[in-house]
Amino acid sequence: MPAGDSPVVASEPAVTDANISDLTVLIVEDEPLIAMSLEDALLDQGVTCLGPAGSVAAALGMIEAGGFDIALLDVNLRGERVDAVADRLAAAGIPFIFTTGHGAEGLPDAHRTRPVIGKPFRDVDITDALVRHRPR
Repeated sequence: MPAGDSPVVASEPAVTDANISDLTVLIVEDEPLIAMSLEDALLDQGVTCLGPAGSVAAALGMIEAGGFDIALLDVNLRGERVDAVADRLAAAGIPFIFTTGHGAEGLPDAHRTRPVIGKPFRDVDITDALVRHRPR
């Protein structure tokens, strides 16, 4: 390593070798480009995707219909907070991961201990989070 360079230390080791192809993921995201990017990254790994749900009402309907293992949940959908969506997922015992560019202060109060991926994120961030927080 050249002088002056220091190693980058991640707070948690990457788990990119893990297989997530058995998962079905609900994508709750109102920005079409972000939703497409998430879907493309997940489909490349063999994940089945539902959504995207771009509104709270659409997300609640998809939760009611079921058929997914875990959800990726944007905190703000067209100016509407997703508290009701997070509450419904939690009540159903379905794990979820927030995706947000607003930081922890933007999370619903009742769910501040839930996992968060900050935007912008890399594909590996999504994969690692799904591996870490998938249903057991």
